[in-house]
Amino acid sequence: MGIFEPFRAIGYITRSVPFSVQKLGTETFVTVSIGKAWQIYNCAKLNLVLVGPQLPKKIRALASYRDYTFAAYGNNIAVFKRAHQVATCSAHSAKVNLLCLFGDHILSVDVDGNLFTWAFKGIEQNLEPVSHIVLEGGFSPSCIMHPDTYLNKIILGSQEGRLQLWNVNTKKKLYDFKGLNSAISCCVSSPALDVVAVGCADGKIHVHNVRYDEEIVTFSHSVRGAVTALSFCTDGQPLLASGATSGVISIWNLEKRRLHSVIREAHDDAIISLHFFASEPVLMSASADNSIKARLFYKLMWIFDSTDGDPRLLRFRSGHSAPPLCIRFYSNGRHILSAGQDRAFRLFSVIQDQQSRELSQRHVSRRAKKLRMKEEEIKLKPVIAFDCAEIRERDWCNVVTCHMDSAEAYVWRLQNFVLGEHILTPSEESRTPVKACAISACGNFAVLGTAGGWIERFNLQSGISRGSYVDASEKSSCAHDGEVVGIACVSTNTLMISGGYHGDIKVWDFKRRELKSRMEVGCPLFRVVYHQSNGLLATVSDDLAIRLYDVVALKIVRKFEGHTDRVTDLCFSEDGKWLLSSSMDGTLRIWDVILARQIDALHVDVAITALSLSPNMDVLATTHVDQNGVYLWVNQAMFTGSSSVDSYASEKEIVSVTLPSTSPAEGSEVNDVQEGNAKHSQVKESAWTPKFGQKIPDLVTLSLLPKTQWQSLINLDIIKVRNKPIEPPKKPEKAPFFLPSLPSLSGDIMFKPSEEAHEDSNKRDVEPYSKRRTTDSPPSPFVQMLQSAVESKNFSAFTDYIKGLSASSLDMELRMLQIIDDDDDEKELRKKPELVSLEMLLDFLIHEVSCRNNFEFVQAVVRLFLKVGFLFMWMSSLHCWRCMTNKFWRLSPS
Repeated sequence: MGIFEPFRAIGYITRSVPFSVQKLGTETFVTVSIGKAWQIYNCAKLNLVLVGPQLPKKIRALASYRDYTFAAYGNNIAVFKRAHQVATCSAHSAKVNLLCLFGDHILSVDVDGNLFTWAFKGIEQNLEPVSHIVLEGGFSPSCIMHPDTYLNKIILGSQEGRLQLWNVNTKKKLYDFKGLNSAISCCVSSPALDVVAVGCADGKIHVHNVRYDEEIVTFSHSVRGAVTALSFCTDGQPLLASGATSGVISIWNLEKRRLHSVIREAHDDAIISLHFFASEPVLMSASADNSIKARLFYKLMWIFDSTDGDPRLLRFRSGHSAPPLCIRFYSNGRHILSAGQDRAFRLFSVIQDQQSRELSQRHVSRRAKKLRMKEEEIKLKPVIAFDCAEIRERDWCNVVTCHMDSAEAYVWRLQNFVLGEHILTPSEESRTPVKACAISACGNFAVLGTAGGWIERFNLQSGISRGSYVDASEKSSCAHDGEVVGIACVSTNTLMISGGYHGDIKVWDFKRRELKSRMEVGCPLFRVVYHQSNGLLATVSDDLAIRLYDVVALKIVRKFEGHTDRVTDLCFSEDGKWLLSSSMDGTLRIWDVILARQIDALHVDVAITALSLSPNMDVLATTHVDQNGVYLWVNQAMFTGSSSVDSYASEKEIVSVTLPSTSPAEGSEVNDVQEGNAKHSQVKESAWTPKFGQKIPDLVTLSLLPKTQWQSLINLDIIKVRNKPIEPPKKPEKAPFFLPSLPSLSGDIMFKPSEEAHEDSNKRDVEPYSKRRTTDSPPSPFVQMLQSAVESKNFSAFTDYIKGLSASSLDMELRMLQIIDDDDDEKELRKKPELVSLEMLLDFLIHEVSCRNNFEFVQAVVRLFLKVGFLFMWMSSLHCWRCMTNKFWRLSPS
């Protein structure tokens, strides 16, 4: 087991699989695919409702019916009831591409032309298909649709441009429609009977009458690309929406047989699905990138309520459409700032997914529409580096970003989630792109470094330059001879550290802007990271070594080697004891700064490009090559209580881990791989489960009980007085027949004994109470479990038992142990079973207090025991109490 275990992935909205829409009651839900898992959104506000478990392969088709979700992956169809998989249908011998709801059945079609029918009822027990149809050769199914009012009939479209009508019940082909000149990509039924719309790969839309096999009207997209999605409006307006691979949504007027409006740049890539809501002028669209690795995660909803008929954006959910480049935890680990290649600057919420959003760049859509340009061309260039200061969030802009091939740096106001009003432009004669930035600890200044070696300081509140840092020894009269790869400021605002590409590290006086000292690394630098608490500067050089420098002593203090490829990112832990590094060799290595050695290493299939550790050190966030999401890992050392680093991997051992899934409940496969011998590794399964049995030394463990349960033990007398009835209960005139029962401490029903039993009890009344109690009455479950726990020296079962008792029951059990007659002498008292039970109870309490288990509950029990114990001391002999004094005073200081 490694230090970091996979937790979950965030930032995924939808992928290149058409969504499935269903209505439950008054609410509408949409099910989308996110690779190997699926998600359900509430269409009212597009809130995430449910996340499905991880599947072995990527989802190829989706369908939903009430609580059931059907997901086709590979040759199988997984059936889920809510989030739990209840069945797997595996009758197909080829990959399943299409799923279609058909009344109480679902149809599945694979690439070889096999069509199976499955019934909903009893699908958990019966996994056999209802029927099987083999399509004829030369017909490659590409879409499936059930025309309204057509009983037991479906229409299949093919890549060859042919349409066929089949009867599922009789397994016969009824009709072969006229062939189209292009491959059919989608087909949808219209509100009018016998009319369907067919989208083709050549960009044409055919509105066809299937009853007479006649074409009603044909529309053609002006932009090249296949028609990938169609949807008819059902609120009375004769509209047809079509989406193409270019990302353009076209609205067609069926009555006038012409184009109604065009939503240009609705998506940045191919439209995957379109859906008009029933009886509402609202169109929902989903898009994804058709390329192998770069995918677009947009889900937009448009509403047609403007005077000119053009739609406006109503609500949306989006993620990165291209892999992120930089990430950083913000707001004490509750949010993550992320910048990607899609030119978007985003804020992801780790706790609530609906709080994630993209920071505004000042009316991008409006400016793009006015200039007739794409939104991507209007947005700022991709962010390559940024820094933030939470201390000034409410005062002014507190984030500064550097952009690719841009000579300016931009500021952002995170309080309002918008781009700031100032643009920071270095005042050098030959402007070069800004490569590095840093914000001072006070949050008042931002320091920028350029590719030409220029370093300049700016005031964040006003955006005015406050001077530049110049090294007189440099020929070009700048800070560094080459590119500035990193800048850092100390916490006291006395020093500023900068690193140059040619391997020179310089320490400057922050206020006077004078050079104080410099160090030479000896090889080119690529990255510089500074930790303010310990004053150490970590550098990544061309020789793949990580060096740590003490900027005060001006010497190297640590050197870590182990990466075999370019190091992509570095990150210090909040306490400065760990240094995390990622590389293009696919490894994430954790170095102990104090011990000066590697304590753990992870290997993932996709190389890490950026990483960030939360301030609480409980969550690690990573981004990966060609992955559009942000992946979260949990720190097992924070939950398992393992204080020794020797329990993790050694310097020569690497733990191979799969990427986190979108569902936090899913585990991950972990492989222990010896470096250089990965082919002969053994697989071990490891799920992330907090181990509460292991405690951190010198800390207490709480009982996890409700606060009212253990507080009621302390305030039981007050509760009884408060709950005492004002009037005595009145006996009803006619009580219903019932079996007479007696109250019991355990809560079990005990029936009233018969008259014979009463006679026997009357005979025993003449016997002394103490003898009768010790000989005839069996011990209570409380005493039995206590005795068993003492004999086995394991109090866990007894602890669970008393934690399940109510406050009144536990108080009564403790008071029952104190009943001892005053007439007995000291010798007889020592033989009393009640005294033995008290001694065992003291042993239990002393054990729990010393082990610090169930801390708040045990303290409440101890307080109640001591309160009842003084009553016992008054009733019993002082000689008998003297034998338990040692145990009692061992317990009382707690």
